Amino acid sequence: MTANDVRRPVSLQEQVLGIGTRLKNPPSDRMVESAFTSELSHQAHLFEAIGLVDIAHTLIAIELGTIPKAEGNLLLAQLLALQSKPDSFELSPARGDIYTNREAWLAERTDAVGWLGAGRARREATTTAFILVLRQTLVEFIETIARLATTIVSKAEQHLLSIMPDYTYLQAAQPTTFGHYVMGFAYPLLRDLERLEAFFARLNLSPMGCGSTNGSRLLQGRQPLADLLGFNGVVPHARDAMWQADLFIEAASILTTCSINLSRLAEDLQVYSTQEFALVELDDRHARASKIMPQKKNPFALTHIRGVANKMIGMMATVTASARTPSGQPDNRLLIYGELPDAMQTVNNAASLMAEVLEDMIFNADRGKALVASGWVMSTDLAEALVVECGLDFRSAHRLVAFLASQYQGKSIMELDHKALLLASENVIGYSITLTEQQLKSALDVTIAIQARTEPGGTAIGSMNNMIAECRQKLVDHHAYNQSRKLYFASKQQSVLERAMKEIGQK
Repeated sequence: MTANDVRRPVSLQEQVLGIGTRLKNPPSDRMVESAFTSELSHQAHLFEAIGLVDIAHTLIAIELGTIPKAEGNLLLAQLLALQSKPDSFELSPARGDIYTNREAWLAERTDAVGWLGAGRARREATTTAFILVLRQTLVEFIETIARLATTIVSKAEQHLLSIMPDYTYLQAAQPTTFGHYVMGFAYPLLRDLERLEAFFARLNLSPMGCGSTNGSRLLQGRQPLADLLGFNGVVPHARDAMWQADLFIEAASILTTCSINLSRLAEDLQVYSTQEFALVELDDRHARASKIMPQKKNPFALTHIRGVANKMIGMMATVTASARTPSGQPDNRLLIYGELPDAMQTVNNAASLMAEVLEDMIFNADRGKALVASGWVMSTDLAEALVVECGLDFRSAHRLVAFLASQYQGKSIMELDHKALLLASENVIGYSITLTEQQLKSALDVTIAIQARTEPGGTAIGSMNNMIAECRQKLVDHHAYNQSRKLYFASKQQSVLERAMKEIGQK
């Protein structure tokens, strides 16, 4: 034996990083400060979930004989101790990612840690933990979106008769109610819930037991593992289980869609809260004062919600770019381990804030009526009355009312003189119409106009009540199903821990 054959002791850091075997040297300081630090920062929140995954893996491996029972019990005892995140555990980039940091803590306490990786890659553990975290965050997010939609429906019901102009191009368009306006944002949320449920079904499949790409010669028990952790089944193809990317693009897409829906409502309300519109006023709790302009009450909550949509658009690009790698490369998951759950929490918080804003916001009913009365919001209703009462084709009626609007600039349609209307009809369509003064008055009655829109989706009380009832029932169903799912996952998590304690003889 020569001096060169004498091997120096391998440190714990080097042991968990595989130094002294395939790799001869530990990572450089720059490698640790840059790559390892960044990787670990996106994984810290996976700690508890990866613990459940490790415990489940060990339990099933013992049952199948993949891990000897004695060593398995020693390993389980330390995994349970680690699950409470003791003070002795500290995350360190010098020890690599979340998996190897945990492995280092276990290695200090039991040689049985050598069985932890039997038949599986670290990525299997982190991927499964990531899905567990995403699954839990998704349950909370679904509940928040359902609560927001319920708040919107309640606000719509409260303002069934609160008249205001509807706007297109930020110009007064047709008469509506604040209830009908805000109800238009409940249905996109219901579609978000449908998308979330469909996504949940695809997400809630276990990747465990997939090895690295094509399984393992060591028995893993894919279906028992799935059952133990509350998955609906397994991802059928082992390589797809490890490297699937489309699900996370889908999640990012749903978050972006939802945040844009919130942003559209926030921007409208921000406009409506201005002095020029003065249709709504936010509670002071959702505003912020100007440091230089004493009169300002800035709708900061709405500005924040709009900003969240911008962030999600960027996040969508990040997830899409990260996921495009065609073969097994870890860079398609390193960022989104942290980015995607954080994004879901960000949109969740924005949705909760929007619900609170709507609950406390005041609608100025007098201002809504005044805006309808001050301009030509009733123009379409007058044109349609000419069709119904006088038999005009709609294009001719449209031309006649458009001519009057151009002649009465600076005045309201409510000031329209009956004789002037008859005279204008002779000039525009070539003959005098037979509309009576009472028919003109009825055509310009806002309440009549609102209640005349009786088709499904319209502003009439009957139509609105039908939509409100439909939405309420769907939201009740979503809430009930989501609550049962939440309880189911909590019971599964508890049963994993109880089964592990029973295996090692603890109560």
